[in-house]
Amino acid sequence: MFQLIKKLFQRKQTNYALLLQQGAVVVDVRSPDEYRSGHIKGSTNIPLNTLGQQIASLKKKGKPIITVCRSGARSGMAKSMLLREGIDCYNGGAWTSFQHKIANSHVE
Repeated sequence: MFQLIKKLFQRKQTNYALLLQQGAVVVDVRSPDEYRSGHIKGSTNIPLNTLGQQIASLKKKGKPIITVCRSGARSGMAKSMLLREGIDCYNGGAWTSFQHKIANSHVE
């Protein structure tokens, strides 16, 4: 019984390493000032308040999007917005811990 309940509430782990290998684009939704103070190499800065204006260009890429920010809150909002627009999107959470998430993902 416990295993059934555990399975129902267990979160599926996202394989960020595999997504990146498949060409996923990392979008940092923090402000330009926050982005300049440090960011993931190769990421694109699109502040959350301007993300809606970039939907068409992100769709054109035809690749999964991984959103990041300072804590994971704004990137979560960005993920919801992009999913509503039909874009394959994942919340990478805080940009400072994203490298750790990649390292703990296994490419199969």
